[in-house]
Formats: sequence, C-alpha cells, structure tokens
Amino acid sequence: MWSTPARRLAAPLATVLTALLLAGSAPAATPALGADLDRLLADPRLAGAGVSVLVSDAATGQVVYQHDPDALLLPASTLKTVTAAAALDLLGPDHRFSTQVLAAGPRTGGRLDGDLVLRGGGDPSLQESDLDALAARVAAAGVTEVTGGVLADASRYDGVPLGAAWAWDDQAAYYSPQISALTLTTDSDDDVGSVRLTLTPDAASGRPAAVRTTPAQAPVRISGQVATGAPGSAGTVQVDRRPGGNELVLSGSLPAGAGPTEEWVAIDDPARLAGTVFAAALARHGVAVRGGLREQPAPAGAAVLAAHDSPTLAELLPPFLKLSNNGIAEHLVKEIGAVRGGSGSWPVGLGLLSDDLHRNGLEPTPARQVDGSGLSRQDLTTGRRLVALLRYARTRPWFADWYQALPVAGDPRRMVGGTLSDRLRGTAAEGRVHAKTGSLTGVTSLAGYLDRADGRTLVFSVLVNDFVGESPTPVVDAVVARLASETATAAPRAEPPAPPAHDWEAACAAGACGS
Repeated sequence: MWSTPARRLAAPLATVLTALLLAGSAPAATPALGADLDRLLADPRLAGAGVSVLVSDAATGQVVYQHDPDALLLPASTLKTVTAAAALDLLGPDHRFSTQVLAAGPRTGGRLDGDLVLRGGGDPSLQESDLDALAARVAAAGVTEVTGGVLADASRYDGVPLGAAWAWDDQAAYYSPQISALTLTTDSDDDVGSVRLTLTPDAASGRPAAVRTTPAQAPVRISGQVATGAPGSAGTVQVDRRPGGNELVLSGSLPAGAGPTEEWVAIDDPARLAGTVFAAALARHGVAVRGGLREQPAPAGAAVLAAHDSPTLAELLPPFLKLSNNGIAEHLVKEIGAVRGGSGSWPVGLGLLSDDLHRNGLEPTPARQVDGSGLSRQDLTTGRRLVALLRYARTRPWFADWYQALPVAGDPRRMVGGTLSDRLRGTAAEGRVHAKTGSLTGVTSLAGYLDRADGRTLVFSVLVNDFVGESPTPVVDAVVARLASETATAAPRAEPPAPPAHDWEAACAAGACGS
C-alpha cells in the first residue's frame, strides 16, 4: 500500500511529460563539461558508493549530463520536494490547520457543566503563546469554572506516532518526533512534539549546570545532571529520553563562564504536552478546571468556543524546506489523508500522494515512499523522478512559493540559505542554486534548480548512497559548481563546516546522525 510502483502513464499530460523526459536522452553536455563531471565522479570519496546524477534543461527537458539516472537510491530529505508538491496540489497553498476549543456540556452563567476540549487540527506551528491566546478567549467568553476536565483530542490523525523504519535510537532526537494532530513547537523552527532545555553552567567548576524547560509545564522528569567543567573546557552535553516515557537523562559538562546552551528533545505523547500547557494557561486566565487531563475525542454536540488558525501552507513552506523540517513533512502527509481521504494516516495520505504523481505523469521509474520526510531507510527513488518533479513544478501556479522556499546556495541568512547557507560560497553557483539537500548517515543528496549566468536554467539531481569515511558532500558541490561555471573546478578536500546548533542535516553530513 505504501509503495509507488511504475505504472502505465495515463492522461495526455502524462504522455507529454514522459515524452519530454525521455526525448532528450542523447546527452547534450559539451565534451569539456562531460569530461570534468566524469573526473569529479571518479573522486576516491565516492569509491564503492552508489552515485546517480541527472542534469536537464529546465525548459526543453534535454539531458545535459547523466550518470546512472535510473538507479534506485535513498533520497533522504530531497524526498520533501515530492511531499511539498503533493501538498500544494492536494491541499492548496492557502490551506490552514485549525486548533479548536470546544465546550462539552451545558453552561450556566460562568460555569460549564462538562469538559473543555482542546481539539488538534494538525497544526505543526502551534506554540505555547497560541494556547495562551485560546485560554484568554475562553475566559473572555465568560467561562470561569469547568466542572469536568480538559480533553486533549488528537483524533484528526491516527494513533501511529512514528514512521516506518525510523531509527529506534533517534526517538529522542527533535528531528524524529512523534506525529500527532495535537502537538506543540517551542519556536519558529516548528519542531513539533519537542521540548527545549536551556542549560546554564555554574560560575564555579564542579557544580551542576542549571536546567530550564520550555514549556515550563512540560510533563517531563529530569534525571542526571550536566556538570560545570573548568573554564575553556569542551562542552560535552548529552540529553537522552528513556524509551516509553518522558524521563530526560542529562550527562556531560559545560565550561564555567560559558553562556547557556540549548538542547531540543522529542517527547513521548505530544498531545499530553499540549493539553498540560493549555490547562496551565486556563488557570492563569482565571478559568478553574475541577477535573484532570484526559486524552479522548470530543463528544458529539460539543460547541466551538474559540479557534486558532495556522499560517497558510505557503507560509509554512520556508521552515519546512529551508530547515528540512521532518515533522511538517509528516503532518502534510497525514493532513492530505484527512482532507482528501477521510483518514489522517500515512497509508491513506501516501496513497493520495502516489495518485497525484501518477495523474501528472511523474512516475517514469519505480520508487518507494513510506513517509513524507525521507527519514526512513525504506524510501527509494531515482534522479529521473526527481528531475521530472522539478520540471513539473515549474508549470504549476504555486511554483513561486515552492521556488522561494528552497534553500539558496551560499546565502548566510538562515531563512534564505537554510541548509545550503554554508555551501557553494565563492563559486559560480552561489546565489544561483535553489535546491533541497538531503543527509543521512552514508547518504548525501541535492536536487533543484541552477540559474546560470547565461540565462539558462538547469534542473539537477545528485544522489550518493553507501559511502564510508570522508563525506563526499564537497564532491556534490563541485559537480553543481561546475555546472554553473565555464571552467573546470576541483572537488575540495576540506570537510563541510562544523554544523551550527539545531541543524540535524549538517550533523548527519558530519557523521553525527544515527538515522
């Protein structure tokens, strides 16, 4: 059910697109360009690895260069381009997620005889401040007492929290969150289902660092500690979560005199986190809730008291694609299922996504997609499929939103350059590449658009799997830089720069990612 097999292409559009993809099968690279790219792909860092490269003219589909374009390889986060395109097609760029508060019972003056329901609408950008605003609106509606409790309703999506074949040892990692229709994020990065720990070293060595949790009401238990080390010593902080609960285990040290550091942790049961934070907000606004927190759907007939709508899908695209946000990807898959198929689940959402690809003729090769983010090692795709998608996107009315949401090579502004901020600087490709990165242990990928100085736009896909040792990411960048340049370029030996805080893809590229 979750696979996307090769099928007979249907509909005139499918026929046209397939013809465009395959018609230019004779490579159009100049001898010099082809020789340079062949030389780059002979780099020792690619020895034994699976490598696929396809470059085409965006307007005509003519192949500029190809190297094993039909190889089935792990795409990592370049798969997010597929999810984003399907969401734009099936939900629309103006789609919003709505979180509601409902009264489940009759009201007598300021008293609600029943429960207050916080019903999740799948919003991947919901923050503590949004819940506070909802609580304020409940109080403004005249409710001062709730005889029942708070119901956390996450029934819009199914109860399966993790994707197929996600790494078990990444379950505490903020980039591998549990997916729930009722969830919270702690900042504008929209890292759903996570809490943030702020660790501040003591002034004196040997004493424990102070720990602050955001949200403060997060239902977690802290064990262990982060020690304060000698001034100038290395920071070795580790935060883990014991499986099956929300005990956060701290270890390591921070140097005395250093500023605070932050760690994000994916928690168990995001709906409980949201419900707990909402209950605390109600108390702050003078709404007394007599019962406790329960997790269950709203009963029939519950009346809406307040609602909060998320930004539009178009507005959520930049944190999704530029920062490679895995949680948003999976929310989009389940939201497609809920809106278009009546069931907020991975099987239904992915089935509709597959149908969208098929309907638009974007299945020139077999593939398999089991999640929306590319975290799963069961995902497989080809460069030919990615290039087909990139060319298709240029024909869609939402293309401008999509294009501007892709990371821009070498731009240091985080919400412009995203995961490409530190790549391709000082090359002919700087500022001219809008592309989606992908990184897992042993995987690096890049797919997108190159606007050459001569006015020609190229679409490209570079997929590398199963490498060991030194990262071949500089080789990938050298390939793209050569496509942008009139002269040969060498693949630098230097590793990519050290990943900045809160950049899981860069950490994966540096070999510090378990997925």
